[in-house]
Amino acid sequence: MALPQNVGGLDRLVRGVAGIWLVVVAVAALLDDRRVTAATAAVAGAGLLFNARTQFCGCNAAFGIDTTTASAEE
Repeated sequence: MALPQNVGGLDRLVRGVAGIWLVVVAVAALLDDRRVTAATAAVAGAGLLFNARTQFCGCNAAFGIDTTTASAEE
């Protein structure tokens, strides 16, 4: 199943960095026995990394936002 691309440029980079940061927060929270925080950060981080990797965001699609063309126009 091919997803249409609607995430690109700086948006993709920010999502990737934030996703990695949230995964690190999840591991730290898990080591500190804060399971709810760890699970929340892990799910959010995985979602952002999915967005960055596939260049697709469901929220962007729902609102009609496409950041792939924004970087090409600059």
